[in-house]
Amino acid sequence: MVTNDSPAAAANRRRPARDLIAAVVENMRSNLETLKYSTLAPSRYVVYVHAAEYARLEAIIPILREETIRALTEELARLNSPSGLRRYGGRLFGEAAPRVQTPTGEWQIEFVMDPDGELAEGDILIDSELLLPAQPELGVGERTRKISTAHVVEQAQVRGGSGALVEERTHLREGPGGQADERTVRTRVSAPRLLARIVYEDKAGRHSYDVAKDSVVIGRGSTTAPVDIRIESSVDVSREHARIRRDPLTGQFFLIDLSTLGTTLNNRHVPRGYDEVDGIRKETGVETPLPDGARIGLAETVFLEFTVIP
Repeated sequence: MVTNDSPAAAANRRRPARDLIAAVVENMRSNLETLKYSTLAPSRYVVYVHAAEYARLEAIIPILREETIRALTEELARLNSPSGLRRYGGRLFGEAAPRVQTPTGEWQIEFVMDPDGELAEGDILIDSELLLPAQPELGVGERTRKISTAHVVEQAQVRGGSGALVEERTHLREGPGGQADERTVRTRVSAPRLLARIVYEDKAGRHSYDVAKDSVVIGRGSTTAPVDIRIESSVDVSREHARIRRDPLTGQFFLIDLSTLGTTLNNRHVPRGYDEVDGIRKETGVETPLPDGARIGLAETVFLEFTVIP
């Protein structure tokens, strides 16, 4: 007789390593972003597994990563073959489907242990992102668009002090005598009020985030834990590590610790903002007032400079 706690029962819950590869490939297929002339595939994948599963696979992770990249490359070639997605697109739309590609031309795969204990043994959680090429002329590193759970909209540039966004579009059309007539159309739309700015540096480089709403969640993020400020860091930083809340009546900002390893404010630990009962987290309402200028530490690993904008 085999009980649920026996080694045989535990072995039955184990997933073959090939299941992780298949799950990543399926994630890629499910999150293709089709444009007019190309179809973009997410190129960065973080695969979370149970601690016991990770311990079992840790020694072969380099091989697992290599075979996952090989499987993604083969699937990309299959989708671009005449018998794959392109033939299907031709039947459906009357023309060949846009070619599937990764903007950076490479895959980034990570297999990590679930740091928050949310996954049962045998579960797989995949966080995928569309990695965009770096723009050296702007002095920034690679950009990402998380396509598995959130839609990212680029911020427009604020011009002048009018509190409005101005979008300029230049149109060329043929004028009298065949000469090109250049016209610029300016569209004015209301801009969100800038409340504060957060500057920080993580593994992906230096970043600046403009706070324009009353609640901002900070952390590593995941499919089940979307965040506003995504930190590229070790698992010491929790998926949902901290939240900054603004009281809309007084304008006062508060810091709420949601982490496992703690949050600091100007090098002092703030009280935890939740209790955990029977494995369920429940916020307690405990929060710490934020001064207009503050240094916030996440597990003493990543530090954020917070500044209120007058």
